[in-house]
Amino acid sequence: MKKIEAIIKPFKLEEVKEGLVLLGIQGMTITEVRGFGRQKGHVEIYRGSELEIFFIPKIKIEVVLSDYFVDKAVETIKEKAYTGTIGDGKIFITPVDETIRIRTGERGEQAL
Repeated sequence: MKKIEAIIKPFKLEEVKEGLVLLGIQGMTITEVRGFGRQKGHVEIYRGSELEIFFIPKIKIEVVLSDYFVDKAVETIKEKAYTGTIGDGKIFITPVDETIRIRTGERGEQAL
């Protein structure tokens, strides 16, 4: 099992979610986050004053899935989140040793 964490632009969330659901992925967690990478923020004008915005709003998607789905899920996220501009995001993949469904006690892939 693997955990995929994807940081994407907020307006791409629905496209990415729909793509993952079409793959058969049944659950995901979404968090509104703020951050910066190479983008380094930007300057906005508010009531005539310049404000430096260092942390850009993003969406973090977390999905734990079977190894079988990892490559397909990563390709789907890359395709659906792509805009070709700076700040498209990142995908992180980490191993998951164990999963337990609290309600039933199921373990491993059956708990997904």
